[in-house]
Amino acid sequence: MGIRLRVVDDAPIFGFNDARSDIVRTVVERVVRAQRDPLLALNDAAYHETKRLEGVKRPSDLRELAEWQKLARSLARTSEVERRDKLRELAERYGWDVAGNFDPRVFKVSTRLLPSIVTGLLAPRRLAGLVKHPRELLQLDALKDKVLVEGPLDDLRKLVRTGTAVYVPTHLSNMDSIVFGYALERAGLPPATYGAGKNLFANPLLSFFMHNLGAYRVDRRIKHGLYKDVLKAYSCVLLERGYHSLFFPGGTRSRSGGVERKLKLGLAGTAVEAYARTEIAGRPRRIFFVPATINYLITLEAETLIADYLSEAGKGRYIIDDDESSRIGRVAAFVRKLLGMDGSVVIRFGQPFDPFGNRVDGDGRSFDRRGREVDPASYLRDARGEVTLDPVRDAQYTRELGEEICGAFARNTLVMATHVVAAACFARLRDASPAGDLFTVLRQRDALVVPRDELAADVARLRDRLLALERAGEILVGEDVRRASGGDVVERALRAFAGYHSAPVLAPRPDGIAICDTNLLFYYQNRLAAHGVAWDLIAPPGHAPRLHRRHPPPPPPPAPSFSFLAPGVDGAADGSSEEGF
Repeated sequence: MGIRLRVVDDAPIFGFNDARSDIVRTVVERVVRAQRDPLLALNDAAYHETKRLEGVKRPSDLRELAEWQKLARSLARTSEVERRDKLRELAERYGWDVAGNFDPRVFKVSTRLLPSIVTGLLAPRRLAGLVKHPRELLQLDALKDKVLVEGPLDDLRKLVRTGTAVYVPTHLSNMDSIVFGYALERAGLPPATYGAGKNLFANPLLSFFMHNLGAYRVDRRIKHGLYKDVLKAYSCVLLERGYHSLFFPGGTRSRSGGVERKLKLGLAGTAVEAYARTEIAGRPRRIFFVPATINYLITLEAETLIADYLSEAGKGRYIIDDDESSRIGRVAAFVRKLLGMDGSVVIRFGQPFDPFGNRVDGDGRSFDRRGREVDPASYLRDARGEVTLDPVRDAQYTRELGEEICGAFARNTLVMATHVVAAACFARLRDASPAGDLFTVLRQRDALVVPRDELAADVARLRDRLLALERAGEILVGEDVRRASGGDVVERALRAFAGYHSAPVLAPRPDGIAICDTNLLFYYQNRLAAHGVAWDLIAPPGHAPRLHRRHPPPPPPPAPSFSFLAPGVDGAADGSSEEGF
């Protein structure tokens, strides 16, 4: 029987449906009260919505366009009371559209089904054998060695009982939401609310689970301020009431494959306001951020994501080799190979922070960069010693918190075989290229064969550099890289690439290893770019990587307090698939 930790079932989210109406009412009142100029807010909404709906053809969209055009024409003739009423009407419409739902019965079913779903994604051969023994489908052993969950899990289980957690993971794949949600359940941590792109609710099956498991809808097509105010107020109210939350602060999946170094913290920034409001109300509840990295040996959408990234980076210089019809066939082949892959995923939780970037221990105490215990509420007090709401001040705190999260992402990045081998091959490719710019290097497909022993030596040297960075607390090295020879690391990467991607990334030849898909090698080597051991296209030449380490580096990580395999749909948090402000 596999290890199975029970999720704490007294978390506030289990009573969410009873509080839903009051939450929406509080959001609407707060948003309406904060609008000093209803005319300006309504004009802004009408302008952006009219622009968004121009050229639409669906009858429902045409009716909506006509309503916004009518509102825009009539605003100058309306009274202040009428404008305020219209503002309230819109805020209420958006509030109910955004508001999530949580059904404990669906949660119970989903947590029992997820192991078998993930086994089907990550180890279909194992799943086929388990069909003959249905009970084993619901056991953790079915996922052994597929997904590992590591980090200070004992501390986190203590903290979620006394405060509110805001999980802020990296974002690589549409699998992330499933992977991370399952990791929380298996680690004995309560489920979290998260924002999911409204487009994801178009899938009936996915919509059913998201709608009943705490996801709130985020319509990324709507750009005006009133809608964003509703989203932020909703997030703030949830945090005030103790609902644990999940945000993907990168705002979208990493197109380059690199670790996020620039974050979109619009929703995450509501944590400072939420904490201040609980202090002012006399019912303080600590809020802490938990950075985490989601690390894949192979990324589901790597081909499409790197094509998008290069298309944007190169503009007219980059030419996509295939048309849309061929891409559909490639996607189908890609999925078939995914279902035949026996791969690895590692979720690594980092050291928690308070909303001001101070380290938090297992007892919920905050410590500044010098190791001194501090009172988080002191950051919110004015000259008279009173806790106040100050958006300008809080925005600066959020920016500083963003730097801490980026540093935690770098320190908790786990190096896997595909990353090391890709970096070593791409370095060879650059050395052999007739010019040093990226697109010249990328055009050298099938032009270089590296002798196996030379590539193994390159990988071993790069691994030694990474181990030195790990000793300095700047990165983590996976066991598949740490203990294997350079040749074995190369072989593991070759097996992973060959069993997953639709076209060869690297190909064995009699005289060595041929470099085939330069785009994908660039994608996987980018995972190490922020650490200065791979080509960094973001930082200028000669620029040393900044890891934002305001606190002393932690000691080398101990053996994980709890490990297991877990899974993971785009989605979540700000949250959905292309989420984030």
